[in-house]
Amino acid sequence: MTELDADLDHIIPASVLPPFWAKLVVGFVSLVCFARSYDGDFVFDDSEAIINNKDLRADTPLGDLWHHDFWGSRLSSNTSHKSYRPLTVLTFRINYYLSGGFHPMSFHVINILLHGGISVLMVDVFSVLFGGLQYTSKGRRLNLAPRSSLLAALLFAVHPVHTECVAGVVGRADLLGALFFLLSFLGYCKAFRETGNKEGTHSTFWVLLSILLGAVAMLCKEQGITVLGLNAVFDILVIGKLNVLEMVQKVLHKDKSLEAINYNYYYSLNAWLLLCPWWLCFDWSMGCIPLIKSAGDWRVTAPVALWLCLIGLICQALCSEDSHRRRILTLGLGFLIIPFLPASNLFFRVGFVVAERVLYLPSAGYCMLLTFGFGALSKHTKKKKLVAAVVLGILFINMLRCMIRSGEWRNEEQLFRSALSVCPLNAKVHYNVGKNLADKGNQTAAIRYYREAVRLNPKYVHAMNNLGNILKERNELQEAEELLSLAVQIQPDFAAAWMNLGIVQNSLKRFEAAEQSYRTAIKHRRKYPDCYYNLGRLYADLNRHVDALNAWRNATVLKPEHSLAWNNMIILLDNTGNLAQAEAVGREALELIPNDHSLMFSLANVLGKSQKYKESEALFLKAIKAHPNAASYHGNLAVLYHRWGHLDLAKKHYEISLQLDPTALGTKENYGLLRRKLEQMQKKNV
Repeated sequence: MTELDADLDHIIPASVLPPFWAKLVVGFVSLVCFARSYDGDFVFDDSEAIINNKDLRADTPLGDLWHHDFWGSRLSSNTSHKSYRPLTVLTFRINYYLSGGFHPMSFHVINILLHGGISVLMVDVFSVLFGGLQYTSKGRRLNLAPRSSLLAALLFAVHPVHTECVAGVVGRADLLGALFFLLSFLGYCKAFRETGNKEGTHSTFWVLLSILLGAVAMLCKEQGITVLGLNAVFDILVIGKLNVLEMVQKVLHKDKSLEAINYNYYYSLNAWLLLCPWWLCFDWSMGCIPLIKSAGDWRVTAPVALWLCLIGLICQALCSEDSHRRRILTLGLGFLIIPFLPASNLFFRVGFVVAERVLYLPSAGYCMLLTFGFGALSKHTKKKKLVAAVVLGILFINMLRCMIRSGEWRNEEQLFRSALSVCPLNAKVHYNVGKNLADKGNQTAAIRYYREAVRLNPKYVHAMNNLGNILKERNELQEAEELLSLAVQIQPDFAAAWMNLGIVQNSLKRFEAAEQSYRTAIKHRRKYPDCYYNLGRLYADLNRHVDALNAWRNATVLKPEHSLAWNNMIILLDNTGNLAQAEAVGREALELIPNDHSLMFSLANVLGKSQKYKESEALFLKAIKAHPNAASYHGNLAVLYHRWGHLDLAKKHYEISLQLDPTALGTKENYGLLRRKLEQMQKKNV
């Protein structure tokens, strides 16, 4: 047993030291922490990565996963995020298939179980990091640090910074990457066996397997490739037993620019999230962290404190006379720093400055260093019970924070609102709160948050676009036009804003400007069915019927399930007397969208005018079965029966229609005509 383990004997009871019980405790605690998220919704990035990702559906060939990014876009596309995680997307696809659709519970349960499995695996990882590689004569590895490995694994299992990875479905990329990262590391450790004073032997099979698992980790999350660096550090320190002083001579960078100060400040914020994970946010962009613009900013002290701590740890790792301490500190720092490097902006720019999900693996290094710190504190103090109470208090508080934070990740409203107190200057937070309110129909409150988002970031074109849409719906067209015009001025290739500007200009009867806006939108997004649909509506308003039909046809070619475009084609052809063509289009549409009741209704109207009463009746009844409370469906079926001579049925459906919509003047008039006709028939019979 190591000296560190002996220092922790008053914190970890002997009854949980056997490997089975240690892993059982860690697994149970890790599941309890995040269990609240099991029945949560798809939130934040889940919509794009799961619901809107065509790679999850059976009609997308499996081979396409290897040519698409994490969000389902082709890697060669200019709009691609370039995040290549095909194995993670494959697990989403399997989830979708086994659960029979987009049922979030199954996705969340898998994430929770993955975190539990990783936490259990951490017991073995930490036992190697703390205790080294010692084997019995029969080849079984000895766990020389049972207390240290258990405490570090518990600290990892309950760390609140993991909530984003576990409670957010897209965090599965980090979970899978971490799982195979750890398996690769353990496989590499298994390749080497030290027996007494004999020279270590290695197994080619385990080395190759470790490399394969590292490749799998990289295909789950790009960060997985850093396992090669950790394996190299482990090889040097544990297998090769070399002095690594020269490895850290270039740690401190000489660049003293303000940009470097800001990046160092971001590193200190990541460190603070590990130290004090009570201050968590789903997004740290757009003003959440104001830039340091002067060397006199008090926040400069944060990176100074970080580097002082790191330099102190590095000096201890290099200069301590205790070889065991040197090895633990170096491996702990390696596990903290190496997996973080891809997100550090040192080698290439990444799309974020702070993100809780990238701390999943580095937190293992932090937990290792924290465990070492508790052991050292316990060794040098007589108040060992106080140290034990502090450790238990940290574990309990972190568990409580995990449960609270998991509850906040259950739905978007709670998640977005929880960020308002953490990052009140983050325009994206206000934007997401506004969008959530708008989706629920609370336009007045949504406007307030969208305005705040634009105030915080005057170039936030997506907030301008959404605010312009709401103002358009409220008929505040002048301000809507101003906002959308500003949005396309800031971002000239913003196709959605061009289309919405066209809709507003159409409402203002500025038809030429509207057509130009629609054309500009299509220029920037060639496959834009909704824009073709709106362009068709403009042409219909201008009585340019051929152009309208062509625009709607383009919309249905790009999006065969575009019900509104199909319906408008049928109605326009019907209104212009082209019944045969309207019927053909209607039948074509229903073949593609067989359960669309609005298409059934439109085609039924055409068939009724063509005196195909029986087929028309069948379609009307089918549409009513799908949507029984549509007054117009009953009213037009009544007109069909009226023409057909089934007057009693006509009377019945006129009355149902008027019950559903008493203000329908056309139905009232037709019902009045029918009643007079029935009265006349009764008089004749008398």
